[in-house]
Amino acid sequence: MAPTSPAAVIVMAAGKGTRMRSATPKVLHEIGGRSLLCHAVAAAQGLDPEHLVVVVRHEREAVVAHLAAQAPRAVAVDQDEVPGTGRAVACALAALPEDLSGPVVVTSGDVPLLDTATLEALVAQHVGRGDAVTLLTTSLADPTGYGRVLREPDGTVRAVVEQRDASPEQQAITEVNAGVYAFDAAHLRRALETLGRDNDQGEVYLTDVVERAHGAGLPTSALVVTDHWLVEGCNDRAQLASLGAELNRRTLAAWMELGVGVVDPSSTWVDVTVELAQDVLLEQGAILRGRTRIGQGARVGAYAILTDVDIPAGAVVAPFDRLDGDVPGTGR
Repeated sequence: MAPTSPAAVIVMAAGKGTRMRSATPKVLHEIGGRSLLCHAVAAAQGLDPEHLVVVVRHEREAVVAHLAAQAPRAVAVDQDEVPGTGRAVACALAALPEDLSGPVVVTSGDVPLLDTATLEALVAQHVGRGDAVTLLTTSLADPTGYGRVLREPDGTVRAVVEQRDASPEQQAITEVNAGVYAFDAAHLRRALETLGRDNDQGEVYLTDVVERAHGAGLPTSALVVTDHWLVEGCNDRAQLASLGAELNRRTLAAWMELGVGVVDPSSTWVDVTVELAQDVLLEQGAILRGRTRIGQGARVGAYAILTDVDIPAGAVVAPFDRLDGDVPGTGR
């Protein structure tokens, strides 16, 4: 474990996701060849935490089975019937050692573009300042639906107030809570024991831990993220599509920087699990999925769809070809 690695990362994945209108749990919907949850877990694993916990409740069997197959290091913990993010974290802490000390990172299973580098910056600020609570925030032109970050005149983070509980003046604030935190483990345990459900939704709010820390005179701060996509959550199909498109744009941009040619990025889709060598050329409409690997100088024709296949260096895949490594006679 690195010196700045957290003692634990808690990924919250217990929500119903009703706005997805799907029999599939929200966190198991996919973009870029991975579930939303696996994107979040991959970012968390990059921190090399001592403990990695995923809090589950809705469709728990499906989520737990997915974790076992895709992220066996993660430990699933059940949230009980008490609602709220604060209760979810309390359930996770109950499954961790009582003498746990150091930073505890809390993130969400439906924020797929959040990366390890941003989490590392959050932990570094938390440790460097000796904060009790450090939170990720961003500023939005339309902050509707998000918790607002309240600051003192000197800029100190004082509290987070949820949209439903905010006054008109507070609702005018554009800096919002991203729902990603680094907590001091000892403060987190003490604060959670004092939280109630006296709010508009009758839930245990994790955000109240921020106010508890400030009220006790403990240091708090926020790491402001200027790239709002990194903290964009997914609550419905439209957001899923937008996040998928943005992830694909970033994936293609990264490959092009490494020497891959993409004729038309707007129509080309490449999963994050695909491997491409230098001077590969992807023609318009190409779709590369799963564990596909393309050798140096290979050319993938227009509208070809490749799934879990190895294409050797210098090969040419014909336009409209369909190759699937799991289907006999179609892989190469």
